[in-house]
Amino acid sequence: MNLRACMITLGVDDLARARAFYEAWGFRPSQTSQGDVVFFCGPGPVLALYPRGKLAEDAQVEDAPTGFSAVTLAANQRSVEDVDRVFAAALAAGGRAVKTPRAVFWGGYSGYVADPDGHLWEIAHNPFLPLDEDGMPRLMT
Repeated sequence: MNLRACMITLGVDDLARARAFYEAWGFRPSQTSQGDVVFFCGPGPVLALYPRGKLAEDAQVEDAPTGFSAVTLAANQRSVEDVDRVFAAALAAGGRAVKTPRAVFWGGYSGYVADPDGHLWEIAHNPFLPLDEDGMPRLMT
């Protein structure tokens, strides 16, 4: 069995606003995007945007905002300077600073930004977790 996360779908309140944020932050939509769904492809999992209510309906759950969802996305960077650059780009694209980048207890450097729908992104440099040529973490198995 080949079980791996291949797509992350974010439920969004305003698809056009969310798409504009991710495009301004540097994501490029796939030509397979259509109607109510936008796909952003690159190294690693596909990032998809889909109307929040329709996503809840598909999962057969109530669409009830709960505050912190206990899920964050992460974009690891090669350096502290890259963290600051990516964080600033997210703010310029319409994101909201949740925790400005700083040295953290585990020995790295990170900050959190919320997209227009409140999805949290950790922008981090982890000196103990090398990145491959595509910028993906090389984890030991």
